[in-house]
Amino acid sequence: MLPEKKEHPKEKTRLHPRNKHRERYDFKQLIAGCPELAPFVSLNIYNDESIDFFNPEAVKALNKALLKQYYGIDYWDIPRGYLCPPIPGRADYIHHMADLLYRKSDGKNPPGHAVKCLDIGVGANCVYPIIGSKEYGWSFVGTDIDPVAIASAHEIVTQNSFLNEKTEIRFQHNPKNIFQGVIQKDEHFDLSICNPPFHASADEARSGSARKLSNLKGKKIKNPVLNFGGQSSELWCPGGEAGFVRDMIRESRLFADSCSWFSTIVSKQSHLKSIYIELEHAEAEEVITIPMGQGNKSSRIVAWTFLSPEELEKRMIEKTPEDHVKS
Repeated sequence: MLPEKKEHPKEKTRLHPRNKHRERYDFKQLIAGCPELAPFVSLNIYNDESIDFFNPEAVKALNKALLKQYYGIDYWDIPRGYLCPPIPGRADYIHHMADLLYRKSDGKNPPGHAVKCLDIGVGANCVYPIIGSKEYGWSFVGTDIDPVAIASAHEIVTQNSFLNEKTEIRFQHNPKNIFQGVIQKDEHFDLSICNPPFHASADEARSGSARKLSNLKGKKIKNPVLNFGGQSSELWCPGGEAGFVRDMIRESRLFADSCSWFSTIVSKQSHLKSIYIELEHAEAEEVITIPMGQGNKSSRIVAWTFLSPEELEKRMIEKTPEDHVKS
């Protein structure tokens, strides 16, 4: 006997209002655009169409279908075992940063053809440039320390014409650096984005994944298969998320005039205190924390700038279409 079917909300109200993924997935439509998703779709215990989110291949097929349907991606693939991120959450980051960039424009978001974004840790999936360039017309420079991820991201860019015009992939030769070595002389970005490694070691990453899957499945999982994948550089670094972000803040001070807004995802609320202290030491002009949520998971964006409000406004006016300024 099937469990009593629950009524699911039609909209994921914790997502940004402009997020295209607020409604439940229409698997028939997704399969029509991406037939390879079909073998992974079945009825769950509530008689709803879904996939097994514990199956990495199913998650990858879903991502491919979503990117094709909503962002016009003709080619998208990642090497086996590399991070396959949840698209709705990545889209939320982009939309919130658009709000921050255009916050002086009375809620109107003009096309961002002159906006340039630096994606720290673009990964093999290249998802942020896909969403940002399609939704707002932004151009991107994506960086990574992993040659395999660089090659994969470059292939995605070259195989999709609208990305090829707006996205450059740069290899970060020194894994200890974040901005140094990738921001060129006299180059300016309007924002930088980052989804930092969460864990402080490989063992911590494995135990954290095992604990999470054990809680979800109701039984002990010793050797977890990561449904969203991830290589070492994507999942952990010395000092973990908090250490990485503190390093990023210290280095961002050296590029205070090269980027209007620096930003990062902070997954764990307990990391905020040390991050705020580091921002105070760096003498950031303004710090903004933006809450985000998807399902039962909560996170936030921390954004900071070293520029005055007048300088920020001047830079955005220079990038705003003339007809928008007149309105």
